[in-house]
Amino acid sequence: MADVVVDPGVPPDDACLLRDNRRLLLRMRGGWVPERPGRGGAAWPYWRLGAICGATVCLGMLLGAGAFGRSFGMLLLLLLSIPLAIGTFVRNGTPEDEEVAYERQVHARAARHEGRYVLIDDLDEPSRRLLRRAQRAVATVTESRVNTHGLLDDVRNAVMLPAQEWEIARLLGKLSGLRARHRRTLAGESTPEVADVARPLAKALDSSEQAVLGRVEDLERYAANVAEAERAYRAREQIAELRGRLHEYEELLAEAGAGDAMTGELARLTEDADRLDQALRRSVSSAHEAFRYLEPRPPDPPAPKPGPPGP
Repeated sequence: MADVVVDPGVPPDDACLLRDNRRLLLRMRGGWVPERPGRGGAAWPYWRLGAICGATVCLGMLLGAGAFGRSFGMLLLLLLSIPLAIGTFVRNGTPEDEEVAYERQVHARAARHEGRYVLIDDLDEPSRRLLRRAQRAVATVTESRVNTHGLLDDVRNAVMLPAQEWEIARLLGKLSGLRARHRRTLAGESTPEVADVARPLAKALDSSEQAVLGRVEDLERYAANVAEAERAYRAREQIAELRGRLHEYEELLAEAGAGDAMTGELARLTEDADRLDQALRRSVSSAHEAFRYLEPRPPDPPAPKPGPPGP
């Protein structure tokens, strides 16, 4: 299960980058900023600048000195050019430089999509448990064969379920942050007046958690129906496989002289297969019915404005 939940509206490449870099995102939460261009590995450190200045001096000696000065200047220029060449052709493109560039990329994408991803570490313990329940329900549906084989509405599942997971994670992130700040504010002693003000706010937090819990339970109800359909689908496959070998069993019984004793048992395979077909259809129908509770509800119509007072 993902430790980073990303808004489905984030471009897929950026979303993958965020999901794969939870540790860097955690460091960003602590104020970490990656190394800037112009410093460190990919930059030109001071020794390179000194080498260039020395080379310039040597070049001046070559142009203005005598034979000995030119020889000495050429030797010095050669010595100074070696570290400069090594720094240019070897240092650039090292793994350290690539790592810094990658970290800058992650930092830039994370800053661009701030507010559109939630880390599991952003949540308090009750919220983490709720998110994990939602993620298990989503995985039950998306990884089922009745979904991948098209018995369910796999296209709508591919859209609706990530949206549900994101909305639950987003709400739990807000709830966890507000709940932590609420507790910090009320830490220690407080006056009765503060307690009177805080009591309805605490109830608002509890009501919000119950509302998110309702969303999670809707997902779990859908997943339970899908799991039932999955069991019926698997059983139907097994019965079909056995029926495909029925003639082999009948042939063996005939050769062994025990055909009459088992004819009725084998005939029931067809009845069992029919019952499983019906059970599968009922399970899929129940799953479709449960899916309706995951669809966005239309907002309540605005209350009518009061008319003008009478004369």
